[in-house]
Amino acid sequence: MQCLARILLLALLPGCTSIIVRPIDARPEMSHVCIQENPKVLVSDFLPVLRDGLSRHGITSEVFLNPAPTHCDFILTYTALRTWDFAPLLAHAEIRIERHGLQVGYGEFHLRGGGGYSVYKWQGTKTKMDPVIDQLFAAR
Repeated sequence: MQCLARILLLALLPGCTSIIVRPIDARPEMSHVCIQENPKVLVSDFLPVLRDGLSRHGITSEVFLNPAPTHCDFILTYTALRTWDFAPLLAHAEIRIERHGLQVGYGEFHLRGGGGYSVYKWQGTKTKMDPVIDQLFAAR
């Protein structure tokens, strides 16, 4: 009986996170993305993880506040929220990419119910966001 309870618990742990991605079409002209800095985001390593992910897919990036530089065809906006469970941890993040005001890609990470008993919830920003970024740019 105890073994069955452990198996059920292990089966439920992956259900503590949700990743939703609407990937970007293969666009050879997307070689550079301008990232609108979100000063409300308190996840200190979020922006570096995001920029590293773009670089991994061959996309250069620059960060701006407002207004967007005129040479930017692709604008990336993001939000990231923390929660607390003995330590601060990334609980929710969204990435939106627009081209000329039209959304061309979307990625979301969400820790359901604060992550429950999953040890995954204490993983770093990179571990949580790399799968989202990789799926977002899978066609590249």
